[in-house]
Order: sequence, then structure tokens, then C-alpha cells
Amino acid sequence: MKIIDASEPEFGGPMTEDEVRNFLINSNKNVHISTLDKKGEPNIHPTWYYFDNNNNKIYIESGRESKKTQNLRRNNSIYFCIDDDRIPYKGVRGKGTVRISEDVDYNLPIIEKIIVKYLGGIENPMSQTIISSIRTGDAILLEITPKFYATWDHGKVKR
Repeated sequence: MKIIDASEPEFGGPMTEDEVRNFLINSNKNVHISTLDKKGEPNIHPTWYYFDNNNNKIYIESGRESKKTQNLRRNNSIYFCIDDDRIPYKGVRGKGTVRISEDVDYNLPIIEKIIVKYLGGIENPMSQTIISSIRTGDAILLEITPKFYATWDHGKVKR
């Protein structure tokens, strides 16, 4: 895992690899991803995510025909950011490539992990709507392979 110090020295320091992994696993904040549209202009998309600590990948559910999916079919480069809006601020951002998976059997267990992370279970109506869209192929899975993580933690201010 390549980690870059994205902090301002007077405000804190970078996260360690263990801190990055813990942050990505336990944060319930949205990931904001940036894709490029047909004109080459950036589009920002906030969405839920799941980080797989075993393979160091970030997963996102998306509509098969959504703007972010269309953009990623043309250009699979992505920039992402997950940050905590509570003081002391900290976060992880980075750049990566995306693989789009339309394999329902592969996608469903991962998307169920996303649903459980944000909704607490798969029993409620919203969960069932998302699962149904995966089963019908209307939704797909975006698999991000990060090239690096740029991190900051304002709780590490040197006094």
C-alpha cells in the first residue's frame, strides 16, 4: 500500500498503513469519486463503498446506465476521497483504475456488504430494491484498484 503524506505540517501528519485500513473499513462516510465526462470535464459522485482489506480494493454499486458508469466505460481512471468532517479532520484520497463487473454472482455478496455497512441489514425495503437491481442486471459493481493513498490526520499536530 503506497501512502503519500497529504497533510499540512502545521495541521497534522499522515496516517500509517494500519490507520488507513482501519479508517477505510470503519468509516460510514460516503466516498466521493471523480470521473471524466464526454467533454473531459470532471464529475463528482458521492456514494457508498466497501473496502476489502484482503485485496486492498474499494467497491461501489452503480446503475448500469448511470453517468458515473458511462464515464468509466470510456475512461477507467478515477479519483476518490473519503474524509471525516469532524474535528480533528482526517481522510484518505487517491487515484486508481476501475474494473466494471456485470457478473451477478460475483457482485451480489459484495454489494450486500455495502448494504449492511450503511443500512445495518438486508431486510428493509431500500436494501431489497438495491439487491433486486443487482439480480436483474440493472446495477453493476465498480471495483477500484488504488494506485496510492494520500492521507492526512489533523489529530497528529506536533506541539
